[in-house]
Order: sequence, then structure tokens, then C-alpha cells
Amino acid sequence: MSRDSKQPRLLFVCVENAGRSQMAEAFARGKGLKAESAGTVPAASVNPAVVKAMGEKGFDLSFKKPKLLTTEMIEQADIVVTMGCSVEEVCPRPMLAKMQKKLVDWNLEDPKGKQLPEVKRIRDEIERRVEDLARRLRSS
Repeated sequence: MSRDSKQPRLLFVCVENAGRSQMAEAFARGKGLKAESAGTVPAASVNPAVVKAMGEKGFDLSFKKPKLLTTEMIEQADIVVTMGCSVEEVCPRPMLAKMQKKLVDWNLEDPKGKQLPEVKRIRDEIERRVEDLARRLRSS
């Protein structure tokens, strides 16, 4: 846990930070959790289908910019959730070593290149997992 608060800091990581990790961050923040997201190779912008799908849930991601994962983000996080992408293949070893102690992998399908109904299905699964995580954090 972070020394400055009882609430853990969550970090959601995927390769481009353009879909899954952005959705997870939005849902977590919507639940009042401390959360941020980042990517190992950030895209130029958030996936338009993700923006549309999240808009239907009341979250505006149109202004969000994918961010590069940093060692500082990993150090500040209490829990690092990877979305099922192969961060091991793109993360430097020292970063991976820092992540291992607090790593959870959700192994989610990538919404990139998918039609809106598929993106919504992925979105709903992320929302369910964030709700489960929030429940577990509150009860611990």
C-alpha cells in the first residue's frame, strides 16, 4: 500500500494504452479508486471504437492521450494490472522485475481492429473485473 494513503494505487498496462487499459482506468476512477494507465509502446490516440463504447457508459475518453509506461509509475503503484498483452516482450527487464511483485494479468482480448459490438463485450468484461477488484480492495 502507498504510504500516503490507505487506498492502493492501481496501474493498468497494455502495449498501446489505447483501449483496454484506458477503459480499466476510467472504470476504476469512476469507482473512486486511485488509478492510471500506460502503454509500453503508446499509440497516437485512444481507439475511436473504445471512445464510442465508453461514451455509452458515461465516460468521455476523447480527450485522453496514451502515455508511456515509466519505472516511476510502476514504483508508485501497489497493483499493476496487465491486460493480457505481451508486456514481457516489450518491457525492459528491470521494469519487469519491479512489476512482478504486484502484477495481475487479466488476459483480455484486444479491441484493436474489432467492430463496436465486440469492443462493448470487452468493455463489459473490463467493467466487471474492475468492480470485482474494487470489492476485494474494500474488503481487505
